[in-house]
Amino acid sequence: MALQEQSVGRRERAKTDKRDRIMRAAREMFAERGVSGVTTQQVADRADVAIGTLYLYAATKAELLIMVQNDKFADAVEQGLAAPEPVGQTCRVMAVLMPVVQCVREQVENGRTYLHELVFGDPDEPHRRTGLMLSGRLEAGVARRLEGSGVPAEDAEVLARVVTAIVHVSTTATVFAQRSLDEVLADIRSQVDACLPCTTAAKTAA
Repeated sequence: MALQEQSVGRRERAKTDKRDRIMRAAREMFAERGVSGVTTQQVADRADVAIGTLYLYAATKAELLIMVQNDKFADAVEQGLAAPEPVGQTCRVMAVLMPVVQCVREQVENGRTYLHELVFGDPDEPHRRTGLMLSGRLEAGVARRLEGSGVPAEDAEVLARVVTAIVHVSTTATVFAQRSLDEVLADIRSQVDACLPCTTAAKTAA
């Protein structure tokens, strides 16, 4: 039994080591060249694994990108959720969004491709499912910030979905691809600012 447990332990360590090498190689190469400038074979070569081994962890280049970006996206979402809560609805929302937008725009091509794949890819694929769960966590965080500023819960949920849609379009649309991070953040802020006061004022007036 002890020998069997040792064997299982070695296999699991070997799997973890291969996954770590693949993740590190993919992260480095995507950062250096962008997703369009990298092949799965090149990642496998740098990770020193067979291409078939790489496909055990990610069946396509898109899935490999999602696997890598999920880690960065998760960190950004957590930073946003933990951000201080300033005064004002727009400021409260932007505090949550800023780390996420910075993450997506760190390497523009990778960020755009990542979000596109999450929205239009197979939602049951494990890596995409994880990414969609992170997106849901972000949306819920925005809704909580809005509730904290006095927006009714049912309205906050809808507005949070609108806000995340604004982020998606502003960070992925080709027409905005050449914008700087500051320009993207300013555009998102202006759209959020235009959306929230109008909606809440209309509800109050009604």
